[in-house]
Amino acid sequence: MATRHPLKYLLILFFLQPCISGLQAQDDPYRFMFAPDVWYNNVDGVRLGVRTLGEVEGTFKDGPHRLDAGVWLSTFLPDLPVSYYVSFTEPIPQISNFGNEGSIQLISSIRTGYSHHRIQFNKRWQPGFDEYKYKEVSVYYSTERLFDDEYRPFNKLWQDNWKNLFGISFKMSETLDFGLFEAYADATTNVNETSGAFTVATFEVLQSIELSDQFIWRIRGFAGIGSDNVAPEYRFMASMRPAQYWLNNGLSRSAGTIPQPWMESGSFQIAGGANLRGYSNRDIELLGTLQQSDNNLYFPLYRSFWSLNTEIEFPNPLNTALQNISIIGDLAELRSYLFVDGGMGTGRTLMTGTQNVAPQELITEPGFIADAGIGLQISFNIPDYLGKDRGIFIRYDVPFWLSDPLPRENSFSYRHVIGLGAVISL
Repeated sequence: MATRHPLKYLLILFFLQPCISGLQAQDDPYRFMFAPDVWYNNVDGVRLGVRTLGEVEGTFKDGPHRLDAGVWLSTFLPDLPVSYYVSFTEPIPQISNFGNEGSIQLISSIRTGYSHHRIQFNKRWQPGFDEYKYKEVSVYYSTERLFDDEYRPFNKLWQDNWKNLFGISFKMSETLDFGLFEAYADATTNVNETSGAFTVATFEVLQSIELSDQFIWRIRGFAGIGSDNVAPEYRFMASMRPAQYWLNNGLSRSAGTIPQPWMESGSFQIAGGANLRGYSNRDIELLGTLQQSDNNLYFPLYRSFWSLNTEIEFPNPLNTALQNISIIGDLAELRSYLFVDGGMGTGRTLMTGTQNVAPQELITEPGFIADAGIGLQISFNIPDYLGKDRGIFIRYDVPFWLSDPLPRENSFSYRHVIGLGAVISL
Protein backbone atom coordinates (compact mmCIF):
# COMPACT_ATOMS: atom_id res chain seq x y z
CA MET A 1 0.00 0.00 0.00
CA ALA A 2 1.24 3.47 -0.88
CA THR A 3 0.77 4.76 2.65
CA ARG A 4 3.12 2.33 4.39
CA HIS A 5 6.01 3.85 6.23
CA PRO A 6 8.09 2.55 9.19
CA LEU A 7 7.52 5.64 11.32
CA LYS A 8 3.81 4.88 11.43
CA TYR A 9 4.41 1.68 13.35
CA LEU A 10 6.91 3.32 15.67
CA LEU A 11 4.36 5.98 16.49
CA ILE A 12 1.73 3.33 17.26
CA LEU A 13 4.12 1.77 19.76
CA PHE A 14 4.85 5.19 21.25
CA PHE A 15 1.14 5.82 21.62
CA LEU A 16 0.31 2.52 23.28
CA GLN A 17 3.16 2.45 25.79
CA PRO A 18 2.43 5.70 27.67
CA CYS A 19 -1.31 5.07 27.50
CA ILE A 20 -1.05 1.66 29.11
CA SER A 21 1.60 2.50 31.69
CA GLY A 22 -0.02 5.85 32.52
CA LEU A 23 -3.46 4.38 33.04
CA GLN A 24 -2.11 1.66 35.29
CA ALA A 25 -0.18 4.11 37.45
CA GLN A 26 -2.81 6.83 37.70
CA ASP A 27 -4.94 6.77 40.85
CA ASP A 28 -7.72 8.89 39.34
CA PRO A 29 -9.91 7.17 36.75
CA TYR A 30 -9.33 7.79 33.07
CA ARG A 31 -12.35 8.71 31.02
CA PHE A 32 -13.19 8.75 27.32
CA MET A 33 -15.76 11.14 25.87
CA PHE A 34 -17.25 10.16 22.51
CA ALA A 35 -19.13 12.11 19.86
CA PRO A 36 -20.43 11.18 16.40
CA ASP A 37 -18.89 12.91 13.42
CA VAL A 38 -20.29 13.36 9.90
CA TRP A 39 -18.53 15.11 7.00
CA TYR A 40 -18.57 15.14 3.20
CA ASN A 41 -16.18 15.34 0.28
CA ASN A 42 -16.22 14.20 -3.35
CA VAL A 43 -14.07 11.10 -2.84
CA ASP A 44 -15.36 9.72 0.48
CA GLY A 45 -18.96 10.79 0.01
CA VAL A 46 -20.63 11.06 3.40
CA ARG A 47 -17.90 10.18 5.89
CA LEU A 48 -19.26 8.67 9.09
CA GLY A 49 -17.17 8.31 12.22
CA VAL A 50 -16.64 8.84 15.88
CA ARG A 51 -14.31 11.21 17.73
CA THR A 52 -13.05 10.84 21.25
CA LEU A 53 -11.21 12.83 23.88
CA GLY A 54 -9.41 10.97 26.64
CA GLU A 55 -8.20 12.47 29.92
CA VAL A 56 -7.64 11.78 33.59
CA GLU A 57 -10.85 12.54 35.47
CA GLY A 58 -10.95 16.07 36.84
CA THR A 59 -7.96 17.48 34.91
CA PHE A 60 -10.13 19.43 32.43
CA LYS A 61 -7.92 18.81 29.38
CA ASP A 62 -4.84 19.98 31.26
CA GLY A 63 -3.48 16.77 32.75
CA PRO A 64 -1.43 13.73 31.72
CA HIS A 65 -2.23 11.22 28.98
CA ARG A 66 -4.37 13.56 26.84
CA LEU A 67 -5.90 11.89 23.81
CA ASP A 68 -7.66 13.41 20.81
CA ALA A 69 -8.65 10.87 18.16
CA GLY A 70 -11.15 10.00 15.47
CA VAL A 71 -11.89 7.20 13.01
CA TRP A 72 -14.15 7.40 9.95
CA LEU A 73 -15.68 5.17 7.26
CA SER A 74 -16.27 6.49 3.74
CA THR A 75 -19.65 5.60 2.27
CA PHE A 76 -18.37 5.89 -1.34
CA LEU A 77 -15.84 3.14 -0.46
CA PRO A 78 -12.70 4.58 -2.15
CA ASP A 79 -9.39 2.68 -2.28
CA LEU A 80 -8.79 3.49 1.40
CA PRO A 81 -12.28 3.71 2.96
CA VAL A 82 -11.13 3.88 6.61
CA SER A 83 -9.31 7.00 7.84
CA TYR A 84 -8.10 8.10 11.24
CA TYR A 85 -6.49 10.87 13.28
CA VAL A 86 -4.71 10.40 16.65
CA SER A 87 -2.98 12.96 18.85
CA PHE A 88 -1.51 11.99 22.24
CA THR A 89 0.08 14.56 24.57
CA GLU A 90 2.15 13.69 27.64
CA PRO A 91 3.39 16.51 29.92
CA ILE A 92 6.96 16.36 31.20
CA PRO A 93 6.67 16.93 34.99
CA GLN A 94 10.25 18.21 35.39
CA ILE A 95 9.58 21.25 33.16
CA SER A 96 5.87 21.75 33.81
CA ASN A 97 3.77 23.72 36.25
CA PHE A 98 0.57 25.73 36.01
CA GLY A 99 0.53 27.63 32.72
CA ASN A 100 4.09 26.57 31.90
CA GLU A 101 3.75 23.08 30.50
CA GLY A 102 6.41 21.20 28.58
CA SER A 103 5.17 18.14 26.73
CA ILE A 104 5.78 15.51 24.10
CA GLN A 105 3.06 15.20 21.47
CA LEU A 106 2.62 12.36 19.01
CA ILE A 107 0.39 12.75 15.96
CA SER A 108 -0.55 10.18 13.35
CA SER A 109 -3.19 10.47 10.64
CA ILE A 110 -4.18 8.96 7.33
CA ARG A 111 -7.15 10.80 5.88
CA THR A 112 -8.26 12.62 2.72
CA GLY A 113 -5.43 11.11 0.69
CA TYR A 114 -2.66 12.36 2.99
CA SER A 115 -0.41 10.41 5.35
CA HIS A 116 1.11 12.42 8.22
CA HIS A 117 3.08 11.22 11.26
CA ARG A 118 4.81 13.56 13.71
CA ILE A 119 6.66 13.70 17.01
CA GLN A 120 6.78 17.14 18.63
CA PHE A 121 8.15 18.84 21.73
CA ASN A 122 6.09 21.76 23.08
CA LYS A 123 6.92 24.30 25.76
CA ARG A 124 4.70 27.12 27.01
CA TRP A 125 5.50 30.03 29.34
CA GLN A 126 2.51 31.85 30.85
CA PRO A 127 2.98 34.16 33.85
CA GLY A 128 -0.08 34.18 36.08
CA PHE A 129 -3.62 33.53 34.87
CA ASP A 130 -3.70 35.80 31.82
CA GLU A 131 -4.12 33.43 28.85
CA TYR A 132 -3.51 36.31 26.43
CA LYS A 133 0.04 36.71 27.72
CA TYR A 134 2.25 33.75 26.84
CA LYS A 135 5.05 32.37 24.71
CA GLU A 136 5.13 28.93 23.09
CA VAL A 137 7.76 27.05 21.14
CA SER A 138 7.46 23.70 19.33
CA VAL A 139 10.16 21.57 17.74
CA TYR A 140 9.06 18.68 15.55
CA TYR A 141 9.96 15.97 13.09
CA SER A 142 7.34 14.65 10.70
CA THR A 143 7.11 12.37 7.74
CA GLU A 144 4.27 12.92 5.32
CA ARG A 145 3.08 12.21 1.81
CA LEU A 146 0.21 12.81 -0.57
CA PHE A 147 -0.87 9.37 -1.79
CA ASP A 148 -4.19 10.18 -3.52
CA ASP A 149 -4.47 13.49 -5.36
CA GLU A 150 -8.21 13.04 -6.07
CA TYR A 151 -8.85 14.63 -2.68
CA ARG A 152 -7.07 17.88 -3.51
CA PRO A 153 -9.17 20.77 -4.83
CA PHE A 154 -6.30 21.68 -7.23
CA ASN A 155 -4.10 18.59 -7.47
CA LYS A 156 -1.48 20.14 -9.78
CA LEU A 157 -0.21 22.07 -6.76
CA TRP A 158 1.11 18.94 -5.08
CA GLN A 159 4.08 16.59 -5.15
CA ASP A 160 3.52 12.95 -4.17
CA ASN A 161 6.91 12.03 -2.64
CA TRP A 162 7.63 11.36 1.02
CA LYS A 163 8.90 14.41 2.85
CA ASN A 164 10.94 14.19 6.06
CA LEU A 165 10.53 17.54 7.77
CA PHE A 166 12.34 19.11 10.70
CA GLY A 167 10.68 22.27 11.95
CA ILE A 168 10.44 24.82 14.73
CA SER A 169 7.59 27.19 15.45
CA PHE A 170 7.15 30.05 17.87
CA LYS A 171 4.15 32.10 18.92
CA MET A 172 3.55 34.74 21.50
CA SER A 173 0.76 36.95 22.75
CA GLU A 174 1.01 40.14 24.81
CA THR A 175 -1.67 42.48 26.14
CA LEU A 176 -0.48 46.03 25.55
CA ASP A 177 -2.08 49.22 26.84
CA PHE A 178 -3.68 49.97 23.47
CA GLY A 179 -4.56 46.42 22.37
CA LEU A 180 -3.55 42.81 21.87
CA PHE A 181 -0.30 41.89 20.07
CA GLU A 182 0.48 38.46 18.62
CA ALA A 183 3.46 37.08 16.69
CA TYR A 184 4.07 33.77 14.91
CA ALA A 185 7.13 32.27 13.22
CA ASP A 186 7.73 28.89 11.62
CA ALA A 187 10.66 27.33 9.77
CA THR A 188 10.57 23.92 8.06
CA THR A 189 13.30 21.96 6.28
CA ASN A 190 12.75 18.90 4.12
CA VAL A 191 15.78 16.63 4.48
CA ASN A 192 14.55 13.97 2.06
CA GLU A 193 16.82 14.37 -0.97
CA THR A 194 14.58 12.09 -3.07
CA SER A 195 11.68 14.53 -2.95
CA GLY A 196 14.01 17.52 -3.15
CA ALA A 197 15.48 19.18 -0.07
CA PHE A 198 14.12 22.65 0.65
CA THR A 199 13.56 25.18 3.42
CA VAL A 200 10.61 27.51 3.93
CA ALA A 201 9.91 30.02 6.70
CA THR A 202 6.99 32.31 7.55
CA PHE A 203 6.60 35.24 9.93
CA GLU A 204 3.40 36.96 11.04
CA VAL A 205 2.64 39.79 13.46
CA LEU A 206 -0.78 41.10 14.46
CA GLN A 207 -1.69 44.22 16.41
CA SER A 208 -5.07 45.41 17.59
CA ILE A 209 -5.43 49.12 18.47
CA GLU A 210 -8.57 50.29 20.23
CA LEU A 211 -9.14 53.76 18.80
CA SER A 212 -12.33 54.19 20.84
CA ASP A 213 -15.16 52.12 22.29
CA GLN A 214 -16.61 51.72 18.79
CA PHE A 215 -13.61 51.72 16.44
CA ILE A 216 -10.73 49.21 16.33
CA TRP A 217 -7.72 49.31 14.01
CA ARG A 218 -6.29 45.88 13.21
CA ILE A 219 -2.91 45.43 11.48
CA ARG A 220 -1.30 42.23 10.18
CA GLY A 221 2.16 41.88 8.69
CA PHE A 222 3.24 38.72 6.84
CA ALA A 223 6.48 37.53 5.28
CA GLY A 224 7.29 34.16 3.75
CA ILE A 225 10.46 32.95 2.08
CA GLY A 226 11.48 29.64 0.58
CA SER A 227 14.53 28.15 -1.11
CA ASP A 228 14.67 27.89 -4.89
CA ASN A 229 13.37 24.32 -5.02
CA VAL A 230 10.62 24.59 -2.39
CA ALA A 231 7.73 22.22 -3.14
CA PRO A 232 4.72 23.82 -4.91
CA GLU A 233 2.34 23.10 -2.02
CA TYR A 234 4.55 25.25 0.25
CA ARG A 235 4.91 28.17 -2.18
CA PHE A 236 3.02 31.41 -1.61
CA MET A 237 0.00 32.83 -3.40
CA ALA A 238 -0.95 36.49 -3.39
CA SER A 239 -4.50 35.95 -2.19
CA MET A 240 -4.48 33.00 0.21
CA ARG A 241 -2.47 30.56 2.25
CA PRO A 242 -0.18 27.94 0.63
CA ALA A 243 -1.96 24.73 -0.39
CA GLN A 244 -0.22 22.67 2.33
CA TYR A 245 -2.04 24.62 5.02
CA TRP A 246 -5.45 23.97 3.48
CA LEU A 247 -5.16 20.60 5.24
CA ASN A 248 -5.51 22.34 8.63
CA ASN A 249 -9.16 23.23 8.05
CA GLY A 250 -11.95 20.71 7.51
CA LEU A 251 -13.71 22.98 5.02
CA SER A 252 -10.67 23.30 2.73
CA ARG A 253 -9.02 19.93 3.42
CA SER A 254 -10.65 18.05 0.57
CA ALA A 255 -12.40 18.71 -2.74
CA GLY A 256 -16.16 18.80 -2.55
CA THR A 257 -16.70 19.94 1.02
CA ILE A 258 -16.95 23.34 -0.60
CA PRO A 259 -18.42 22.45 -4.01
CA GLN A 260 -15.63 22.48 -6.58
CA PRO A 261 -17.57 24.68 -9.06
CA TRP A 262 -17.81 27.30 -6.31
CA MET A 263 -14.06 27.10 -5.71
CA GLU A 264 -13.31 27.37 -9.42
CA SER A 265 -15.57 30.39 -9.78
CA GLY A 266 -13.06 32.48 -7.82
CA SER A 267 -15.65 33.52 -5.27
CA PHE A 268 -14.05 31.72 -2.31
CA GLN A 269 -10.86 32.64 -0.49
CA ILE A 270 -8.98 30.60 2.15
CA ALA A 271 -7.59 33.10 4.67
CA GLY A 272 -3.89 33.08 5.44
CA GLY A 273 -0.55 33.69 3.80
CA ALA A 274 -0.16 37.04 2.01
CA ASN A 275 -3.95 37.41 1.98
CA LEU A 276 -4.48 40.06 -0.70
CA ARG A 277 -8.14 39.08 -0.85
CA GLY A 278 -8.95 41.15 -3.94
CA TYR A 279 -6.75 38.88 -6.07
CA SER A 280 -8.57 35.63 -5.21
CA ASN A 281 -10.41 35.59 -8.52
CA ARG A 282 -7.15 35.92 -10.47
CA ASP A 283 -5.38 33.17 -8.51
CA ILE A 284 -8.31 30.75 -8.73
CA GLU A 285 -8.76 31.43 -12.43
CA LEU A 286 -5.12 30.54 -13.09
CA LEU A 287 -5.42 27.45 -10.88
CA GLY A 288 -8.43 26.31 -12.89
CA THR A 289 -6.68 27.00 -16.18
CA LEU A 290 -3.69 24.93 -15.11
CA GLN A 291 -5.93 21.99 -14.23
CA GLN A 292 -7.13 21.82 -17.85
CA SER A 293 -3.97 22.76 -19.77
CA ASP A 294 -0.61 21.21 -20.64
CA ASN A 295 0.84 24.51 -21.84
CA ASN A 296 3.41 26.52 -19.93
CA LEU A 297 1.66 29.08 -17.73
CA TYR A 298 2.71 31.94 -15.53
CA PHE A 299 1.42 30.48 -12.31
CA PRO A 300 0.48 32.35 -9.12
CA LEU A 301 3.09 30.67 -6.94
CA TYR A 302 5.94 32.68 -5.40
CA ARG A 303 9.13 31.65 -3.65
CA SER A 304 8.74 34.57 -1.29
CA PHE A 305 6.08 37.12 -0.47
CA TRP A 306 5.56 39.95 2.01
CA SER A 307 2.30 41.74 2.71
CA LEU A 308 0.45 44.10 5.02
CA ASN A 309 -3.26 43.74 5.83
CA THR A 310 -5.13 46.38 7.74
CA GLU A 311 -8.75 46.70 8.81
CA ILE A 312 -10.66 49.45 10.62
CA GLU A 313 -13.70 48.02 12.37
CA PHE A 314 -16.71 50.30 12.76
CA PRO A 315 -20.01 49.71 14.56
CA ASN A 316 -23.08 48.34 12.82
CA PRO A 317 -26.66 47.99 14.08
CA LEU A 318 -26.89 44.31 13.09
CA ASN A 319 -24.14 43.32 15.53
CA THR A 320 -25.74 45.42 18.26
CA ALA A 321 -29.02 43.57 17.76
CA LEU A 322 -27.21 40.23 17.68
CA GLN A 323 -25.42 40.89 20.96
CA ASN A 324 -28.76 41.61 22.64
CA ILE A 325 -30.13 38.13 21.85
CA SER A 326 -29.82 35.75 24.78
CA ILE A 327 -27.26 32.93 24.32
CA ILE A 328 -26.70 33.73 20.62
CA GLY A 329 -25.02 37.00 21.58
CA ASP A 330 -22.42 35.05 23.57
CA LEU A 331 -21.62 32.72 20.65
CA ALA A 332 -21.74 34.92 17.56
CA GLU A 333 -20.38 38.29 16.40
CA LEU A 334 -20.88 40.30 13.21
CA ARG A 335 -18.01 42.67 12.44
CA SER A 336 -18.01 45.38 9.77
CA TYR A 337 -14.76 46.91 8.52
CA LEU A 338 -12.90 48.79 5.83
CA PHE A 339 -9.76 47.03 4.59
CA VAL A 340 -6.59 47.67 2.63
CA ASP A 341 -4.13 44.92 1.59
CA GLY A 342 -0.78 45.35 -0.10
CA GLY A 343 2.27 43.25 -0.84
CA MET A 344 4.86 41.97 -3.29
CA GLY A 345 6.14 38.53 -4.29
CA THR A 346 9.33 37.33 -5.97
CA GLY A 347 10.44 34.07 -7.58
CA ARG A 348 7.17 33.39 -9.44
CA THR A 349 7.01 29.84 -10.82
CA LEU A 350 6.59 28.82 -14.44
CA MET A 351 4.45 25.69 -14.45
CA THR A 352 3.18 23.15 -16.96
CA GLY A 353 0.05 21.08 -16.68
CA THR A 354 2.01 18.28 -15.02
CA GLN A 355 4.80 19.74 -12.89
CA ASN A 356 6.44 22.87 -11.62
CA VAL A 357 9.61 24.18 -13.27
CA ALA A 358 12.33 26.24 -11.61
CA PRO A 359 11.72 29.99 -11.85
CA GLN A 360 13.05 31.54 -15.05
CA GLU A 361 14.48 34.99 -15.66
CA LEU A 362 11.93 35.60 -18.41
CA ILE A 363 9.08 35.72 -15.89
CA THR A 364 8.10 39.32 -15.21
CA GLU A 365 7.27 39.96 -11.58
CA PRO A 366 4.13 42.06 -11.08
CA GLY A 367 5.76 44.28 -8.43
CA PHE A 368 3.78 45.80 -5.59
CA ILE A 369 0.03 45.15 -5.74
CA ALA A 370 -2.78 46.31 -3.46
CA ASP A 371 -6.54 46.22 -2.93
CA ALA A 372 -9.12 48.05 -0.82
CA GLY A 373 -12.76 47.57 0.07
CA ILE A 374 -15.38 46.92 2.70
CA GLY A 375 -16.41 43.71 4.41
CA LEU A 376 -18.52 41.84 6.93
CA GLN A 377 -17.38 38.92 9.07
CA ILE A 378 -19.62 36.68 11.11
CA SER A 379 -17.92 34.41 13.62
CA PHE A 380 -19.31 31.52 15.66
CA ASN A 381 -17.64 29.79 18.58
CA ILE A 382 -19.84 26.83 19.47
CA PRO A 383 -18.41 24.06 21.69
CA ASP A 384 -19.01 20.60 20.28
CA TYR A 385 -20.19 17.47 22.10
CA LEU A 386 -16.71 17.03 23.56
CA GLY A 387 -16.44 20.59 24.85
CA LYS A 388 -13.92 21.62 22.18
CA ASP A 389 -14.35 25.10 20.71
CA ARG A 390 -15.29 25.26 17.05
CA GLY A 391 -14.44 28.73 15.80
CA ILE A 392 -15.96 29.43 12.37
CA PHE A 393 -15.24 32.68 10.51
CA ILE A 394 -17.14 33.52 7.33
CA ARG A 395 -16.46 36.80 5.53
CA TYR A 396 -18.14 38.70 2.73
CA ASP A 397 -15.57 41.10 1.31
CA VAL A 398 -16.09 43.62 -1.50
CA PRO A 399 -12.63 44.64 -2.84
CA PHE A 400 -13.87 47.52 -5.00
CA TRP A 401 -10.35 48.70 -5.93
CA LEU A 402 -7.34 46.78 -7.29
CA SER A 403 -4.03 48.37 -8.22
CA ASP A 404 -3.32 45.70 -10.85
CA PRO A 405 -6.63 44.37 -12.27
CA LEU A 406 -6.93 41.84 -15.08
CA PRO A 407 -6.78 43.37 -18.59
CA ARG A 408 -10.56 43.07 -18.99
CA GLU A 409 -11.27 44.77 -15.62
CA ASN A 410 -11.26 48.32 -14.31
CA SER A 411 -9.36 49.21 -11.18
CA PHE A 412 -12.64 50.34 -9.59
CA SER A 413 -15.34 47.70 -9.92
CA TYR A 414 -17.81 45.69 -7.89
CA ARG A 415 -16.20 42.40 -6.88
CA HIS A 416 -17.12 40.08 -4.06
CA VAL A 417 -15.33 37.28 -2.23
CA ILE A 418 -16.64 34.82 0.37
CA GLY A 419 -13.77 34.23 2.77
CA LEU A 420 -13.21 31.22 5.02
CA GLY A 421 -11.26 32.05 8.18
CA ALA A 422 -10.42 35.41 9.70
CA VAL A 423 -7.77 37.57 8.05
CA ILE A 424 -7.04 39.12 11.46
CA SER A 425 -8.59 37.13 14.31
CA LEU A 426 -7.67 39.47 17.20
